[in-house]
Amino acid sequence: MLNKTFVFASVFMLFSASVSAQMVRIGSSHKREVKADTIITRNANVMHSKHGNTPALPIAIAMPKAMKAKPKVYKHVPLAHEKEYYGSMSGFINDFVSKYSRTHNRTINVVHGRSNTPFPLMENVLQKHEIPKELKYLAVIESALNNKAVSRAGAVGPWQLMAPTARLMGLKVGKGRDDRTDWYKSTNAAAKYLVNLYDDLNDWLLVVAAYNSGPTPVKRAIERTGSRNFWDIKQYLPKETQGHVLAFIATATIFENIGKFVSPTDNTALSASIGTDKQALPAKPRFTADELKAMAIVRLEEPMSMDLLIHELGLDKSTMEKWNEDYDMFEYNIYPEETYNLRLPKEKLETFITKKEYLYKRSKQVFSAQNM
Repeated sequence: MLNKTFVFASVFMLFSASVSAQMVRIGSSHKREVKADTIITRNANVMHSKHGNTPALPIAIAMPKAMKAKPKVYKHVPLAHEKEYYGSMSGFINDFVSKYSRTHNRTINVVHGRSNTPFPLMENVLQKHEIPKELKYLAVIESALNNKAVSRAGAVGPWQLMAPTARLMGLKVGKGRDDRTDWYKSTNAAAKYLVNLYDDLNDWLLVVAAYNSGPTPVKRAIERTGSRNFWDIKQYLPKETQGHVLAFIATATIFENIGKFVSPTDNTALSASIGTDKQALPAKPRFTADELKAMAIVRLEEPMSMDLLIHELGLDKSTMEKWNEDYDMFEYNIYPEETYNLRLPKEKLETFITKKEYLYKRSKQVFSAQNM
């Protein structure tokens, strides 16, 4: 009996040692086989223990090949001409893209000229994370491809990363060193952050929205509507976030389809820079002589709600929209200038001046109510 017990114990110890050795081999030799873009290893990079900042163990390493998570398959970035994606919003988004290209033609031209070096680098990094290369256009609307850009809120670099997010994504941010200005490192960090957002939201337009506002307002809008469609939740997002998404769609569409969406009439400089062979036609006057006589121009320092303005002053909506066709970009905070020259009927000028402060105050309430 004792001999059998001894033999059993010896066999068990040998088996345990063999398993331990096998686990060591798995941990050392198979670690390189786990792709960095699997769902498990992504979460391991950002998870933290309850007792500190120790990263969670990458459990995929010790799993058999058959049980490893498959790489995530990402949706593509929807451009403006994709009717199947935009459905009833196709007309709106195509009009917006055309308007955006006219209003931002100077910036588009400048960015196009400086994109030869950063775009290939960004594409390489994004493709390593297996996410769409069109996401590089997010850096265009964030910083106009300026790696030294600094926002009022303290976001830095081409991807305009805030310090806490940058550190969480592995960047060094301090007095002597700020990796947010490094093209490669900041793009890699932005890609990681975009991946994390996508894992949670599963739609690139929602990801762009969350990149601007943070995930909370987007999730709140989803809960409020029960929908994960950007167009369903759009009105419940901050105005700036709505504009950020629209600007991204427009920018990606313009750069990917220059000849289709950029009008040579309004963008002759851009057309020349990309080698288009279309002839520029004389621009038609925006307003008739009678319209110019009837309108007054007031400078706005910050956006007012156009709907509120029309209601309070008793204005004709179609006239105001025609005279101020790009005003929605000022509301969305994506207008290329700090101020806006609002056109309104001369006979309403005195009423506007009287109600100006009220209109500013009430507009802030209207805009903030959307994100409640």
